[in-house]
Amino acid sequence: MSVKAIRPDYHGDMKDSVDKFHGQQLLAIGWDQHLMYATPLCVPVPPQMPFGALVGQVLPALFGQHPQFAQIDWARVRWLRAGQPFEPDADASLADNGLAHKSVLRFRTPELAGLYGVGF
Repeated sequence: MSVKAIRPDYHGDMKDSVDKFHGQQLLAIGWDQHLMYATPLCVPVPPQMPFGALVGQVLPALFGQHPQFAQIDWARVRWLRAGQPFEPDADASLADNGLAHKSVLRFRTPELAGLYGVGF
């Protein structure tokens, strides 16, 4: 996020820069049309983690309590990186998939529209 200072010599230290996370990076992950999780969930993850491990290990811990999570057909999931569609490589790292510190990753499950079809 850019800062517009009122003093030209202002210099602030970023408290959430990647060097403060001991080799991890922050990744915000949201599941569209499932507002049981009203905002993206932000988690520290290693940039070298394979995308497939994110799906298989991290996402169940974050979203697994939703009754529809077990019904997800991962082959049909549509992924968005910074709001733009993309096709992740499950074997490549998060970094190689273009997911950097404080990236926003969202996924859509076309056949699942939230509980009772109301986006919850």
